Amino acid sequence: MSSIIKSQNQNITYLYLNRPEKFNSFNREMALSLQKHLDDCIRDKNTRAIVLIGKGKAFCAGQDLQEVTNPDENPGFKKILEEHYNPIVTRIRNIEIPVIAAVNGVAAGAGANLALCCDIVVACEKASFIQAFSKIGLIPDSGGTYFLPRLVGFQRASALAMLGDKIDAFEAERMGMIYTYYSSETFEKEVEKLAQRLANMPTKALSYIKKALNQSLENGLENQLALESKYQIASAQTDDYQEGVNAFVDKRQPKFKGK
Repeated sequence: MSSIIKSQNQNITYLYLNRPEKFNSFNREMALSLQKHLDDCIRDKNTRAIVLIGKGKAFCAGQDLQEVTNPDENPGFKKILEEHYNPIVTRIRNIEIPVIAAVNGVAAGAGANLALCCDIVVACEKASFIQAFSKIGLIPDSGGTYFLPRLVGFQRASALAMLGDKIDAFEAERMGMIYTYYSSETFEKEVEKLAQRLANMPTKALSYIKKALNQSLENGLENQLALESKYQIASAQTDDYQEGVNAFVDKRQPKFKGK
């Protein structure tokens, strides 16, 4: 059984975390497989949006602790971070395709932080987020100490990281951790609608938005203004910009191609 299942729906690529019996917790094989599938999406010119979602009741419970407690399988934390999670986070942030985290259930530990590093995070109403690291004597990894305070503020991030509180979807939306949540009955349809909406947008411009937001996390105002100028000029040279303007003048829906 493959630990990552790829499914294509028009211009949307769904990547399913597929270890439901382990609440989709990561082992080495699964982490490397997800990296490969993300790389495949980069090369696939038909992929205009990516959805990361879990099979079964969970999104992702983080690291499979059976792997790290088995002397014959334990790769060690250096490899786990530098070869498993960190490359996934950097791929998601650098890939020039919008990535949606569709959190269908519990997202704990590294699973929560892999969701939070995506471009848009939506959740099922039954989903929950847990910075579970402190409960076993660890610290948040997979970008947790980077993304969480930027999403919810320093004080709230500090408390969540230290206390390991379980946050439901309603509270996650209220504090700005996620974009929105959907009812269990409509979750899959709403995720598909959102992904299709992104896929039909000028995805070249979306990639420039992503790059600008990435750098805004470190830039001062003057540097960010210069960066906006650079990417705006580049966006104005795309076919999609011309199509957008023409469609506005003609009072019709634009047909963007990501070029």
